[in-house]
Amino acid sequence: MIDIDNQTTYKINAEFLDSILCSLIQKDIELIVTSNETIQEINKEYRNIDKATDVLSFPYEDMPMAPLGSIVISIDYVKEKAKEFGHSEDDEFSLLFIHGLLHLLGYDHECDNGEMRSKEEELIRAFNLPKSLIVRTED
Repeated sequence: MIDIDNQTTYKINAEFLDSILCSLIQKDIELIVTSNETIQEINKEYRNIDKATDVLSFPYEDMPMAPLGSIVISIDYVKEKAKEFGHSEDDEFSLLFIHGLLHLLGYDHECDNGEMRSKEEELIRAFNLPKSLIVRTED
């Protein structure tokens, strides 16, 4: 189950996101949808990076019955990137959700020899999403 804190007017397709979550793990998560301004504050406080970003992930301690963690998504980035890559905001939101979820599951594209990108590609195909996330995260 996804516990959603939507601080915007964006209509979230929770059923679709839940199907992505359930395809990977049977744990609850928290999803916070916010603005660039708020995600910048969170990024500064928890990562000491004073700029907005598209998605942040905060895994919780692995304990029985505990939620997996929190994902924070900037709706401003969703709208900007959807326009830039020529697909729907729902698709962009789903792509960022997948990226954040994989980070909660321990994947790290900065040091994992391509495992996260491979898993993203698998999920993108399985859920019929645009491939723009793969293209823009390749080094």
